[in-house]
Amino acid sequence: MEPCNRSPPEEDAATVGPAPPPCYVITHSVSKRHNIGTIVRSATAFGVKEVCLVGSRQFNTFGSHGSDAHVAFKHFNTLQQCVQHLKEVEGCRVLGIEICEGALPVQQHPFSGPTAFLLGNEGQGLSEKQMALCDGFVYIPQHGAGTASLNVAVAASIVLHHFAIWAAYSEREREGYKFKVAERPMRTTARGVVRESDDVVRQQRQQRRADAAAE
Repeated sequence: MEPCNRSPPEEDAATVGPAPPPCYVITHSVSKRHNIGTIVRSATAFGVKEVCLVGSRQFNTFGSHGSDAHVAFKHFNTLQQCVQHLKEVEGCRVLGIEICEGALPVQQHPFSGPTAFLLGNEGQGLSEKQMALCDGFVYIPQHGAGTASLNVAVAASIVLHHFAIWAAYSEREREGYKFKVAERPMRTTARGVVRESDDVVRQQRQQRRADAAAE
C-alpha cells in the first residue's frame, strides 16, 4: 500500500484564471467562549479572507488551537457599520445562516460572488434586526429527528466548506495524515485582541495632537 502523503498536482501558472471570490464571517451575539475559537479554526481551514468581529475587540481563542494567527480580523463597533463596509467596500452579499422562510439549502450553492456569512446567537439564532441586514439566507438540511438545530460553530463549518467548494479554492498541501500548517506569523497585538484599523489609529493620533495643541 502506498503511503497516504500525496498532494493535488500543482496548476500550471499559465492556466490559472482570476482569483476566486473571497469569503467573510461576521460574528455578532455569539456568546459561548469555545464557539468563537472553533469558528476561527474553521475559517482558517476553509479559506475565509477575514473574520469580522462586532462589538468588543477582544475574543476568546479557546478552541482555535493556534489557528487564530493564520486568519485576518477586522473590528467594527456596530453590525450596521460592519455590513455597510462589507457591501460598499468589499462588494459582498450578506447571507444569514438561519432556518427561515425563503432560506435556500446550502448544498445548492446559492452564491454569486464575494460573500459574508452572518452568524446568530446560539439559542435564539438571528434576530429580526440582524435578518433585516441580510441579502438572503442559507440553511443546512437535517435528516435525523433528534435535534432542532446545529451548534453555531458546526453550522458555520458546514456552510464555509460548501462555499470553498463552490468558489474552487485550492486544496491545502497534505503532509502524511494531516494538512501542512504554515509558519505562524509574528503577532503585532496580544492574542485574542483585534488590532484597530490603520484609519482608526491615524484618527486617534490626530485627535491626540489636536488635544495637546489645545492645552
